[in-house]
Amino acid sequence: MLSIYAASFYGCGKKEWSDSHNNEAGLPEIVIGSDNYPPYNYVDTDGNATGIDVELATEAFKRMGYKARFIYIDWEDKKNLLADRTIDCAWGSFSMDGRENEYRWAGPYMTSRQVVAVNMESDIYSLEDLEGKTIAVQTTTRPEKIFLSKTDERIPAIRSLIALQKRELIYPFLSKGYADALAAHETAIRQYMEDYNIKFRILDEPLETVGLGVAFDKNDDRGIEKQLTEILNQMRNDGTEKKIISRYIPDADKYLEVDSYGK
Repeated sequence: MLSIYAASFYGCGKKEWSDSHNNEAGLPEIVIGSDNYPPYNYVDTDGNATGIDVELATEAFKRMGYKARFIYIDWEDKKNLLADRTIDCAWGSFSMDGRENEYRWAGPYMTSRQVVAVNMESDIYSLEDLEGKTIAVQTTTRPEKIFLSKTDERIPAIRSLIALQKRELIYPFLSKGYADALAAHETAIRQYMEDYNIKFRILDEPLETVGLGVAFDKNDDRGIEKQLTEILNQMRNDGTEKKIISRYIPDADKYLEVDSYGK
């Protein structure tokens, strides 16, 4: 499966994604803000939004009586866009951990490992080996917070942290040697390697395992997040989540162990 990065993604402002999934005439719309992050959210060769989160959102909101409409946003702006109701929710491989009190959450609907990846010839084999190195991350993500907080005793003092607005830029920063390592969701790194036939080495020890959720504004009192949580649980129990996730990544079951997550 080749993920196609549409040129319009690199423009300014918000871009609407054409989505062939959404043909439920007459249903009220839910506007979902996300960015380009295969295999969770991306544009296929026909210009339609697709990916794990896109399919999950389309099915979940359909069951709730809504039509999902996806727009591309600058991920840094998500909190403001939620507050002014430009978008109803932010859904895009979004880690709940450490942000529990910043939003109203639906989920977690699956888990994901935040990991560090390096070039194949790198001499970095553990988190300890990151001492004095340069790491590339996306801004406002969990990896950025982990490295900036300096509270994880496993992580030594690094030389510098390169925080990039576009997630897809962290990969060429590593492959071209501008960074010694990158940190992101393991599933996204593996998808990039498959799409572009490039090999990185993922460190065995993860930065953390996180729960993925759907964020609503803190002051959004419509209760949609509670209903959505119930529907996502229903989709997990009836096998729909596994069926969708399996279309994009292997071993779907290990990403659905949310009942034991955090325990």
